[in-house]
Parts: sequence; C-alpha cells; structure tokens
Amino acid sequence: MTQSNPARITRIVLADDHDILRQGLTLLLQAQADMRVVGEARNGLEAIKLVQEQRPDIVVMDISMAQLDGLEACERIRALAPGTQVLMLTMHESEEYFLQSLKKGAAGYIVKKAVPTELCNAVRTIAQGGAFLYPGLAKALIRAYVAPQNPPEQPGSLPPQRAKLDKALQTLTAREMEVLKLVAEGSTNQEIADKLVISIKTVQAHRSNMMEKLGLHDITQLVRFALHYGLISPQI
Repeated sequence: MTQSNPARITRIVLADDHDILRQGLTLLLQAQADMRVVGEARNGLEAIKLVQEQRPDIVVMDISMAQLDGLEACERIRALAPGTQVLMLTMHESEEYFLQSLKKGAAGYIVKKAVPTELCNAVRTIAQGGAFLYPGLAKALIRAYVAPQNPPEQPGSLPPQRAKLDKALQTLTAREMEVLKLVAEGSTNQEIADKLVISIKTVQAHRSNMMEKLGLHDITQLVRFALHYGLISPQI
C-alpha cells in the first residue's frame, strides 16, 4: 500500500565544516519523505546568511566551526529568526557544551555517534515543537538546576507567580501529568508514545496542552517546574 505524502515538509539548513560528513547528512535527510535540505554551510557565518535567505524550519549545526562557532551562530539565529529552531549535532558528548547550547537557544542536542534514525527522530521531534535531548545528557539539566552554586534567577527559571502555577497544575489531566514527568526526565516523543501506548501526535497534543496550561515555554522551564513540585527526582 502506498503511503500518502506528508502534509508538511521540514526545511533544513546543514552547517558543518567537514564536507564529506555534511554531504552524507544531506543524503540521509533528503531521503526522508518529510524533510528537505535547502542549504549547506561550512561555518556559522554562512549558516546565518542561509537562514536569512531561506528561513528554514531547523538548522542542524556543528559546534566547532571556523570563523563563527555553532554556539554563537545559534544565539544569533534565534535572535534573527525566532521561527527557526537549532539542533546541535556535535562530537562533544559534554555536559558543558550541552548546557551552553540550551542557554544559547538550541532546541536539541545530539552527538555524531548517534545512529541515523536518532538524527531523523530528533529533527521530527523539534519540527513538532518539542525538544530533543540526547539520552544521558538530559539528566545534566536536572543536575544544573539543583547544584548549590546555581543562581536562583537565570534564563529558563520558573515564572514568579507561584499561586498561579499551583492552580494551573491542578488543571492538568492524569495523562498530561504522565507526559510532563517523562518530558522532564528527557524522554523523546517516540519513547513517551511507546511507554504510554499512544501515538506521537497524541503525545504532542498532550505536551502542547500541558505547556500552555502551565505557561511554560521551553525544556529548561519545564525541568525547574518538575523539580520544584517534586514530579521528578534530583537523585540521579
């Protein structure tokens, strides 16, 4: 049976200074029915120029690049084109780079040793409005927010209206609470769907509803919220 064409194509810019790797990634993503590579960049400056010209949905970008690295490019891209999300694809399986990427506005972080299907899943998760945290690094976000030296007020902190949050939490359905906990623990949409035996679209719907009810906007806020209310454990 022939599968119908996807309703929406995710437009992607690739930024990596290794030509062979970048070309291989282009072939991989172009082979997906729901993805199209609209530009390739060899450094951060070229990536920014392509974003201004093409307005892609996602930039898949390496961190270590000449002229302008991926972290600085990510911050500039998020400021210039808020509708474009950034997925960091790097050799650095490092908590420091991971946390820096989130602070710069990246929606995802995946290492180059990941299998091709993980990269495609990461792109789809971000295209659906989610965040993709490479397994093993999600817990670093929890550690960062329970560390004694962590300042109380910083990007990604919870909104100050505690009473409003208390009330909002009570409006969540049981299923939305399950999704909230799993997202805060770093589970992907596919992992949540498998665990709860529901479709990815249903996961995304619960996720969007939950974030809207709570007035949260990104994964860092969600983790702080879950820790504050004891929905996830800082003991990892």
